[in-house]
Amino acid sequence: MSSLFISDLHLEDSRPQAMQWLHGFLSGPARHAEAVYILGDLFEYWIGDDAAPPAALEIARLTRELDTAGVPCHFIHGNRDFLLGAAFAAEARLRLLSETCVIDLCGTPTLLLHGDSLCTDDLEYQAFRRQSRDSAWQAAVLRLPVEQRLRMAGEARDASRKHTGSSAMQIMDVNEAAVREAFGRHKVRRMIHGHTHRPAVHHHDLGQGVKGERIVLADWYHQGSYLEVSPDGARSITL
Repeated sequence: MSSLFISDLHLEDSRPQAMQWLHGFLSGPARHAEAVYILGDLFEYWIGDDAAPPAALEIARLTRELDTAGVPCHFIHGNRDFLLGAAFAAEARLRLLSETCVIDLCGTPTLLLHGDSLCTDDLEYQAFRRQSRDSAWQAAVLRLPVEQRLRMAGEARDASRKHTGSSAMQIMDVNEAAVREAFGRHKVRRMIHGHTHRPAVHHHDLGQGVKGERIVLADWYHQGSYLEVSPDGARSITL
C-alpha cells in the first residue's frame, strides 16, 4: 500500500475550490492509502481551536471517516496553523506529530517536516518562528479575545505578503547547509517537506559518495495534488 502526503493547502472561505479538491482527496484516493500525512499549512490561518473556521468542521468529519475506515491521518504544524491544538486534533482524529519526524517509508527512513525550519537565510522569519513556537507566547495569545486574535492574524498575513514581496527569492528557499545538517542529525537519506511552494525532487551531496533525496510538495493555490509513496517509488498526482 501507499502513503500520501499533502501540504500548503491554505484553506480559507475565499478559496472554495481548494476545499473541493480536499473533499475529493479525502473521500477518494486517501481511502485506499496506508496513511495520510498533512505537512502543515492546511489552513491559511488558525487562531485557536475555540475559533475554528467553518470549513474545519467539514474537514474534521472527513478525517474522522478516514480514521474509521482504517486510514490514520497525521499532521505536522505549519507556519500558518501552528496554533492548531489537541482539542481540534481529537475532534478530527488527527494524529499530531512533532515538527520533525522520522518514519519508515517502504523500508526507507524518511524525515518529515513542514520545511520552514530549513529557510535559515530568512532571519526575520526565523525570529518570528522562534517566538511563535514558544509555549508561553502561544498560551498568552490564546487567552486574547477572538476578535483581537483575528486582527493579529490579518496583520500577520499582510506583513508576510509584504516581507515575501520585498525579499530576495533565494532567502525564501531552503539553505543548503541547513538541509545537509538535517540529513545528518536525523541519519536519513530522504526527506519530504512543503512550505517553499516550489515542488521538485532535489538530490544533495552528503559526502563520502552519499546522496540525499529531498522531495518538496506543491501548494494548492492553483491546483490540488498529492505525493504518493509506495514500494514502486514516489510520484506526484494531480487531483
